Amino acid sequence: MTYRIMIVDDDPITRMDLREMLKEEGYQVIKECKNGEEAVKHSVALEPDLIIMDVKMPILNGIKAAKIIRQKSNAAILLLTAYSQRELIEDAKESGVIAYLVKPVTEADLIPAIEIALSQKKQFECLSRDLQTLKQKLTERRQVEKAKGKLMNAMMLSEEAAYRKIREYSMKNRMSLGMVAELILMSEDVSLKQDW
Repeated sequence: MTYRIMIVDDDPITRMDLREMLKEEGYQVIKECKNGEEAVKHSVALEPDLIIMDVKMPILNGIKAAKIIRQKSNAAILLLTAYSQRELIEDAKESGVIAYLVKPVTEADLIPAIEIALSQKKQFECLSRDLQTLKQKLTERRQVEKAKGKLMNAMMLSEEAAYRKIREYSMKNRMSLGMVAELILMSEDVSLKQDW
């Protein structure tokens, strides 16, 4: 997989150096920006995998831009700076930045930082998907519980018998338990439905 990278730095020489290092390693540079405002605009439009961004830039600095980008994009952000003050590091952590390098940046520093940033991005995306799946399952489980209660009341069934009816209907009609639960909950009088 070729990763798509955006470079953001107000210094054209730094942008050129970074572009050359990245191309040598097989990365695709999809955009170069000279300030944080451009970075925000293009990160939403282009959806890069990684943004390498300087901290000190005109119009909108890298830390402020990173905060905005993190709200709108899944791009991993690697900050570059000529300063290594503790305060900047704290601000960078709060802005959702994955990695932080002090200039001058060498290929020996840059490439491992990129690999780690992209690896963390991938892990974060997997965790987000897992969390979404769990939320969906929990919602479905709550609906099944409500539907079970509705069947128990309407048809004078035990909890086990009501669940069995839901499961059987699910298998017979090739529907998920959640979909069956939704049908039951939307149905005005479930006791009238013959095939529960």
